[in-house]
Amino acid sequence: MSTIRVRYAETDQMGIAHHAEYFAWFEVGRTDLLRHSGTTYRQLEADGLRLPVIEATARYLRPVLYDDVLEVRTEVTTIGGARVGFTYEVRRQGTEGPLATGTTEHAAVDAQGRPRRLPDTLRRSLA
Repeated sequence: MSTIRVRYAETDQMGIAHHAEYFAWFEVGRTDLLRHSGTTYRQLEADGLRLPVIEATARYLRPVLYDDVLEVRTEVTTIGGARVGFTYEVRRQGTEGPLATGTTEHAAVDAQGRPRRLPDTLRRSLA
């Protein structure tokens, strides 16, 4: 789980978080999940692996407001030969139920953008 405080720059004139910010919060959750699994994006890239987003969704259930403290809960949903998928829930500390949910799907590619298999070590750490 990742904790984020909504910054003023992430909101509109009404103090509501802009819809695009959720994808940045999903990235924080995904990065933290990888780190807790024993690796980082930096290490993956040093090993010649890239995980570009090939599909992303978000469902906005309730508004997120300036200065809210959010919990981003991230889980691995699929691990294929050359793909990995994540789900996300954005929650406000102290309230019930998600404010937003989302998914991302990632392709495994090498530094030149060619498809490659996910390394077994990564597959095991995320399973």
